[in-house]
Amino acid sequence: MNKTRILVADDHPMFRDGIKKLIETEEDLEVIGQASDGEEAVRLAAELHPDVVIMDIVMPKLNGIEAAKQIKAKLPTTALLMLSAYDYESYLLQALRAGAAGFLSKNAHGSDLISAVRAVGSGEPVLDQRATYKMLSRLASSNDTPFKATTEELHDREIEVLKLAAQGMKNRDIAQELFISERTVQTHFMNIFRKLDVGSRTEAVLKALKERWIPLDDLS
Repeated sequence: MNKTRILVADDHPMFRDGIKKLIETEEDLEVIGQASDGEEAVRLAAELHPDVVIMDIVMPKLNGIEAAKQIKAKLPTTALLMLSAYDYESYLLQALRAGAAGFLSKNAHGSDLISAVRAVGSGEPVLDQRATYKMLSRLASSNDTPFKATTEELHDREIEVLKLAAQGMKNRDIAQELFISERTVQTHFMNIFRKLDVGSRTEAVLKALKERWIPLDDLS
């Protein structure tokens, strides 16, 4: 079994240890490193190449938002799950700008955290979809969200999958809408992520919006 490799970054040792112990109960997940501040998170991510980084937003030396930006610049396919104990709404937009695939309250239940890790690790976003993609439409209209150039064109079916994802559909719903299997949907997303050099569908949708592959009206 290929396990999802996770880096945990939080300045509270007890919280990090609690996450590690929780994750260790799951056969498909493993913690490969722990960081106590943003700078250490960036360094360890570059060394260990985790599949998922669970990162607190408020940390010393380098906050989670800035650390996330640096990690995504070096490891675009690594998924970021951001945690915060404070003011969810004010941090959500910042987290999306930094390339986060998920955003979760630190007050969430352990089962919710495990589900979120699995989701972002497989390319699923962990956000309120309709509200988030409306926010993405505002981001897509701005000029401050850089992306690398796409080296391969997306196929028509891949664009169609992205359009449905932008409407908040999960893999199961997309499969039913297009009369294909969930495995085929997953394959489409894997190809989309590779072509766009991103690590989550949230990033993929944002790039598609900025490139006008998906009309902003589709989110209304």
